[in-house]
Amino acid sequence: MKRLFLLFFAFTAAVCLNAHAKAEESPLTTSPKGEEVLGKPVTWDRLSLIIDGHRVCPVMGEIHYSRIPADEWQQEVKKMKDGGVTIIATYVFWNHIEEQEGIFRWDGQRNLRRFLEVCQQEAMPVVLRMGPFCHGEVRNGGIPDWAFEKGCRLREENKVFLGMAERLYSQIFTQVQGLQWKDGGPVIAAQFDNEYRGRGEYLMALKRIATQIGFDLPFYTRTGWPELSTPVPFGEMLPLYGDYADGFWDKDVSEGCGSYYKAFNFKAFRSSTAIGTDMLTYSNDSTLNSQLSTLNLQYPYFTCELGGGMATAYHRRPYVYAEDAYSMALVKLGSGSNLLGYYMYHGGTNPEGALHTLNECQTSPGTANNDLPVCTYDFQAPLGEFGQTYPQYYMLRPLHLFMQDWGEELATMEPTFPAPQDLKQGEDTGLRWCYRSQSLPLGGGQEGAFIFINNYERLQVLSAKKGVQLQACGVTLPRMTIPSGCMAIFPVNIDGIRYATAQLVARRQGKIYMMQIPGIPTTICMATGKTLKQVKPRGTERPVCGNIYLITQQEAEKLFLEGNNCQFTIHNCQFNKVKEAGPLRSITKGRAKVAEAPSETDWEQAAVYRIELPRELVNGQCLLNITYRGDCARLYADGKLIADNFQYGRPFLYGLWRLPKDCTQLELRILPLQDNIPVYLPREADKTPGEEIKQITIIPKCEL
Repeated sequence: MKRLFLLFFAFTAAVCLNAHAKAEESPLTTSPKGEEVLGKPVTWDRLSLIIDGHRVCPVMGEIHYSRIPADEWQQEVKKMKDGGVTIIATYVFWNHIEEQEGIFRWDGQRNLRRFLEVCQQEAMPVVLRMGPFCHGEVRNGGIPDWAFEKGCRLREENKVFLGMAERLYSQIFTQVQGLQWKDGGPVIAAQFDNEYRGRGEYLMALKRIATQIGFDLPFYTRTGWPELSTPVPFGEMLPLYGDYADGFWDKDVSEGCGSYYKAFNFKAFRSSTAIGTDMLTYSNDSTLNSQLSTLNLQYPYFTCELGGGMATAYHRRPYVYAEDAYSMALVKLGSGSNLLGYYMYHGGTNPEGALHTLNECQTSPGTANNDLPVCTYDFQAPLGEFGQTYPQYYMLRPLHLFMQDWGEELATMEPTFPAPQDLKQGEDTGLRWCYRSQSLPLGGGQEGAFIFINNYERLQVLSAKKGVQLQACGVTLPRMTIPSGCMAIFPVNIDGIRYATAQLVARRQGKIYMMQIPGIPTTICMATGKTLKQVKPRGTERPVCGNIYLITQQEAEKLFLEGNNCQFTIHNCQFNKVKEAGPLRSITKGRAKVAEAPSETDWEQAAVYRIELPRELVNGQCLLNITYRGDCARLYADGKLIADNFQYGRPFLYGLWRLPKDCTQLELRILPLQDNIPVYLPREADKTPGEEIKQITIIPKCEL
C-alpha cells in the first residue's frame, strides 16, 4: 500500500548512550516525495493538522531549552526524536532572560536562537510558548520580580503591561527571525500566555503585538483550560488541552486525592478538572462539556500537557508510573485527540539566577502556591533531568510509531463511546473501551476502525474482564479475557486485516509490525477469510502471515533501535559522615497553607556526608546514584549547590559530566525525616524517621 504519511521524524540517531537507529524509512521528517517538511504548507480543520496536503497525528514533547546545558541540546533533541516525538514545545521564561530589568540574556543555555538552529538541523518543528506568563514551576510563573513593582495589573489589557509584553516579544523575535516556518525554519506555532481565565481580548492583544513585530506562523495556540470569560474570535488560536495522573499542586496530602482518576476513562469531554487546582476552580464535567461543545468543537482535539511524569513539591511528592503516562495517552487518542502533547517529555535543571533562585516558592510575589526544589526539574519525564530514560520512554514508543504510520487514516476517524463515560474513582463494573471509525478507501465500501481498550487506573487494581466481545463497524471480535492493567488498540478492516487481537505498531518498507498484547492470545483474521489463531511472536525476521510480523512488547518498544551496547561496571562510591544532624526544624505552613520547604538556615542543621569519586569516572557520561533515607537532600561541589532532591522513593541522581573539571569530592547534606509531617509521601518512599545514606553508586545513563 502506497505510503502517504512520511512527515516530521526519522529514526537516525541515538536513543541513549550507545543505541542507534537502523536505516529505515523516515516517516515524519520528509514528504512523500522525499523532501524535507520544514517550510511546507500547514493548514488545519476540525479534525487535524494538514502538512503538505497530508493529515498527520503528531507527538509533541515539552523540553525547556534554558533548563539544559547548551552542549547537550543536540543529543537530547535526537533522543526525543528517537522516542517518537515529532514536534518540540518549549517555554521562553521571561525571568530566565530578563531577570534584571533591561538586561536581556541570550547567552549559554539561554540562547534560544542556537536551540532553534539545533531543532532545524534535526528537522524538528517547534511550538514556542512565549508567555508573558508561563508557570512551568518557575519563580512567579516566569514574570520577573521587577514587573510586580510597576504599579499595574499583570496579565491584563493595560498599556503598561502590554508595553512590557511588547518589549519581551520583540526580544524573542530577534532570536526567531529567519527561523520561522515560512523561512524554512522550525518555528511552526506560538502560544500566548498560559492557563489564562480572563478576557479573550487580552490574548488577542498579545497576538496583535506579536504579528506587528513580525511573527508570521502557520497557527497559534492557547491552553484550553480554564474557560475564558470572553472568547477569542474563531480560528485565531487553537485551544490545546491536557490531563495529569497526579499533581504536586494539590493541597490535599492524601493518596489518590482530586479528580485525576478521570484521565483514565474514555470520554468526549476534552478538558480536565484536575490541572492547577491550587490556582484554578472548575465546574463539573457536564457543565464544562456543554460549554466546550458550543465553543471549541470546531477545532481539532489537540493536547499540550499530558503528564509524561510529575514534579515533586515539598508538601506533595507523587510517584508516577510508566503505565500512568501510557494509559492517559492511549485514552486521549481513543477519545479523539489527533495531537498528543506531553508535559514534560524531557526534564531539566533550573539555571542560576542573578538575584534569586528561579524555582517556584511560596515566598515569591506571584504563583506562590508550592515550594519546588531549587535545582531539579526532573519531572519523572520519559527523559529525565540528565537525559536518562525512564520506563515510559520505551513504553510510549509503539504508540508513537503507530501514530506516525497510521496517522493519516486515524485523523479522519471519529470516536464512539459504547461504555459509560462518567465513572467514579476505581469503578470496576465493566470494561473501559471505545472505538474510532471512518469510511476508508479500502475497497468494497469497508469501514475501518481502531478499538481502544484501557483496563488500568492509577493506584487502583481493576479486575480482569471475562467473556468480553468487542464490536466495531459490523465486525465482531472473538470472546476474550482482558487482563487487569491491559491497554491495547485492535485494528478492524485495516490494511487487509479484518480484525486482530494484536496492536499495530509500524508499517515500513512493505512490512506490517504488530505487537502481541500480554495476556491476550493473538488471533489475526484476514480480509480474505484466512484466520490464524494462537499466533506466537516470531520477531522482526520471520512473518507470521504474508507481510505481517508479530513481535513482543519488549521488541516493539525498541523497534528500529539497535541493542544497547553500553559496557559499564557499576561502581560503589566511598562516603563518610562528617557532621551529625542538628535539632529538628519546626515545619510551618506558608501563605499557601501547605508545608514550607527548609530555609537556608534550616540546611545548616543538616547531616553532612563527604563523597569520594573515582578520578577516572569524573566528568564521564555516567550518573551518581544516591539512595538515602530522610526528608530531603542537597549536593554540593566546591561549596556550590549543584543538585537537590525531595525524597519520594526514586534515587537522587546527578550527571557527573556536569561537574567542575577534576572535582573528585562532593558534599551531601540530608535533613532527617520527621514523624507526622504534613507531606504526602507515596508508597515507594521510605517513611522511617531520621536520615542515612543507604548506598551510593555510579551507573551509566543507559542503565535506567
